[in-house]
Formats: sequence, C-alpha cells, structure tokens
Amino acid sequence: MVHARFVDEHLEEAFAVMADMVVRPAFVEIDQEREVVIEEIAMYEDSPGELIADYLTQSIFGDHPLGKSVLGTAEIIGSVSEASLRAFHSSHYTLPNMVIAAAGNVEQEQLMALAARHLDGANGEMAAAQTTEQPPAPDRAAHSSCFYEKDTQQYHVCFGGLGLPRGSEDKFTISILDSILGSTASSRLFQEVREKRGLVYSIYSFASFYSDTGLVGVYFGCRGDSMAEVSGIIADQIRSLMAGGVEEQELVRAKESAKGKIVLGMETTHSRMSRLGKLTVTGSEILDIDEIIDRVNQVTADDVMRLAREYYDPAKLTAVAIGPEADLFEESLRRFSGDEQMVVRRCN
Repeated sequence: MVHARFVDEHLEEAFAVMADMVVRPAFVEIDQEREVVIEEIAMYEDSPGELIADYLTQSIFGDHPLGKSVLGTAEIIGSVSEASLRAFHSSHYTLPNMVIAAAGNVEQEQLMALAARHLDGANGEMAAAQTTEQPPAPDRAAHSSCFYEKDTQQYHVCFGGLGLPRGSEDKFTISILDSILGSTASSRLFQEVREKRGLVYSIYSFASFYSDTGLVGVYFGCRGDSMAEVSGIIADQIRSLMAGGVEEQELVRAKESAKGKIVLGMETTHSRMSRLGKLTVTGSEILDIDEIIDRVNQVTADDVMRLAREYYDPAKLTAVAIGPEADLFEESLRRFSGDEQMVVRRCN
C-alpha cells in the first residue's frame, strides 16, 4: 500500500508522483534500506511482547505462509538482490493486482482519467502477471504448546487458535465476543485480571481475519509467580462464555462499543480510503455504516456462546510463552487447559 494525504488542489501532481513510485521505482540505496530493515528485525526480537505474536502464528500455522514473520529474517533480508526485488515488483505491481482508492474532494471520473494517464507503465507484458496462488490454510493448529527461553523480567504468554475468514457471516459475532472477553477496558479479562487483582499491566484478546481462515487469541504479560493464577482466570472466563454466561447489559455494552468504533473510525478521509482499498483488493463485501450496524445489532447471546464453544475452548487452544523458566509455564498451561498431563515443548 502506497498512500498520501494532501490538499485537494494537488491531486494531479501527487497522483503522478505516487504512480511513478509504484510503476517505475528507482531501487536506489538498497543496501542502506536493507540495514534499516535488519535493525527493525533486531528491535522486534528484543520486544517479547510483540515477538510472542509471531511465535503464536508459527505454532498455529506451521509452514504455511501465514506462519511466517512479515518482517522476514536478517539472513533473508541480507541476501535479497536488486534483481530479486525487480522480479518481485514486475510480477506483483501490475494493473490486474492494483486497486486505487481515494476519499475526500475527488470524483471517480477524475481518478480514472489520472490512472489511464499515469499507470500505463503497468500494462503490456506485465498485465497478465498475477500473485502466486497460496496453499490452502490448515484446518487445525500445528502444535499444542511451545516455550521460548529468554532472560526476561516478565513472562509473555499467548493462547490462540484458528478463527474465522473475513467473509464469514459470523465475523461480527466473534468481534462482539472478542470485545466482551478482552479487547476493551471494560472487558472481562481487563477488569478481572488487571483492575480487580492487579496481576498484569497488559492483557487483551484479539481476532484477525484472513481470506480463508482466521486467528483468535489472548495475550498477557506478568511475573512468574502470577502466571498460573492469570491463566486460570482466563480459562474460567472463557468457560463462563461457553456456558452461556453473557449478561444482557454486557452484550449491549459490547455492541455499543463496536458501533462507536465503526462510526468514529469513518470520520477521517484516510480511514475511509484505507477501508475501501483493503476491502476491494481482498474481494470483501463492502457494507455501508447502516448495514454494518444492523449486522452488529443482530448478534445474540446464543451466537456469542456458540462461537466461544467452537473457537475458544481452553483444552483445544495453542499456547506459547517467552520467559526464563519452562516449568512455571507448564504449570500455568495445565491450569489453563485442565490437562494435568500437559507437557510443554521447548522451542528456540
């Protein structure tokens, strides 16, 4: 995604510059930029609270591309040649693959005229090129648990599993479930673990949607002597949702929060442009605000319970952690899953 924000009177000039960048990149200072990316990877690897998300996707998706780090590795980045960059560009940055999205004081016909004038370099032989077809997503998690030993002050833990694809009719329900469980400050996990007991600084749940699968999970970071207790509380809250323990006021609050995020998120031209572009390039359904709010309003407590049972069962979730001692994580995992025979696999 290449994007810019500017005063509307500069549209033609800005479009021309952006089109030139996309269609005819100079690929200068490759070695300098390579070093920047390698430093970014090093910074990321020194941040266990962020690195744990990569470990979770690796454990769930295995060798599938979804299990790979978006940043790549220092070894790969260090070996990429200019020829490789140009080959990748010529096969991916083509008109069959491109979407142009805009929001603000701009007309559709104006954009089409600018595209015809400035994107002709993406036609010709490259027009037939398409991105490589991806392998089907796995239908189950690759591993049950994985511990990465690292000398950290906190243990960083993720529980997760396969979720819903972006085209699923249940995606609004799982978003409401995510809000109730842990993605907001009024959620169960934030209130029970942080506000009432002060066991963590950071705890949250998340849900990601891909073309043919998805990801759900819970993250927290805490000291080793609190890890088993936190894991047990998370499991208890999930099992409560699975048993149908969603209160009416809780459901209403989650719906209002979701609708507020949707409406407020559409207030900037950048968010409107980004939303339109992403939905179009991924072939997703484009709903207006009223349609989205209607879908949110249709979510019931029974819907939430059904998806909690299907996607959040503690006994079926993958677990990964970063910290000094695997034994403490093993104890926490047994508390979470209810399986006293659970054994943690050491990974590095």
